[in-house]
Amino acid sequence: MKINILAIESSCDETSAAIISDGKVLNNIIATQSVHEKYGGVVPELASRAHQQHLIPVIHEAIQSSGIPKEELSAVAFTRGPGLMGSLMVGVSFAKAMAFALDIPLIEVNHMQAHILAHFIEDPKPTFPFICLTVSGGHTQLVLVQDYLKMEVIGETTDDAVGEAFDKTAKLLGLPYPGGPLIDRYAKVGNPKAYSFPISDMPELNFSFSGIKTAVLYFLRDQVKDNPAFIEQNLADICASVQYTLIKMLMQKLKKAAVRYKIKEIAIAGGVSANSGLRNELNVFAKKYHWNVYVPKFEYCTDNAGMIAMAAHFKYKKGEFVGLDVVPEARMKI
Repeated sequence: MKINILAIESSCDETSAAIISDGKVLNNIIATQSVHEKYGGVVPELASRAHQQHLIPVIHEAIQSSGIPKEELSAVAFTRGPGLMGSLMVGVSFAKAMAFALDIPLIEVNHMQAHILAHFIEDPKPTFPFICLTVSGGHTQLVLVQDYLKMEVIGETTDDAVGEAFDKTAKLLGLPYPGGPLIDRYAKVGNPKAYSFPISDMPELNFSFSGIKTAVLYFLRDQVKDNPAFIEQNLADICASVQYTLIKMLMQKLKKAAVRYKIKEIAIAGGVSANSGLRNELNVFAKKYHWNVYVPKFEYCTDNAGMIAMAAHFKYKKGEFVGLDVVPEARMKI
């Protein structure tokens, strides 16, 4: 019998479902929520309502396009956390109901572990042990990965995540939400050395990104006071300079971790791993320090059920199931 798992992702503002069969992800259906754009950020209540609207059509499409009838499913997997509590509850509740109705096991998945395990969906795949820099709107972590389900956080942000720093800077610049990809786009034609912003140096392998956000705020305030058109006239250079600073902070700690643990297998994951500047810098470091680097395909960088399915496959093989009394955890740790 094949191991066929339905996976559900509903941690933030993407509703997603995927089917995995014997470790091969057959599809990855994602419904995005445009309702948040006019508010400049994710509104939790609106996110949970949108999940309620999208979840059944997304799951139906995943099952139909996979060619695997629901009666042949081996388990139902879901994101337990971390994430927005209301959004998580929608996915968890549906997964519990479906698993109960089909009388099949239920598998909880840690969203941050799943980002890392997205590297095993397609080749090339990292070998153990490896270090993964996980960067997203809510998290910035350095994780030592010893095995599929054996991971240790060796460094993380003490305040804002790097994705927040990108999005908050974009908001200061008057760019629409989500602003991170727009900063990346403008940075490609800007001068990364045009303006200098402070680089925080936290103890050990930890990060801090709140300082650069404040520095950009005061910098723009002073410049606009002298020239009201400053942002418009220098947008590309500002974006390039901010992106250069954020990436430098990430790469300094990643290099420090690689040296400390004597590891040359290096991966990045999470939504910010789609940033072209970060990818380019990673390749520069790879050539300089002889790293083997891994970045998931774009669709597996942002929140998606394909990565939840991959994590669930490994948990199924170990028999790691949960009961119907399981509840979501908004601040779930690796």
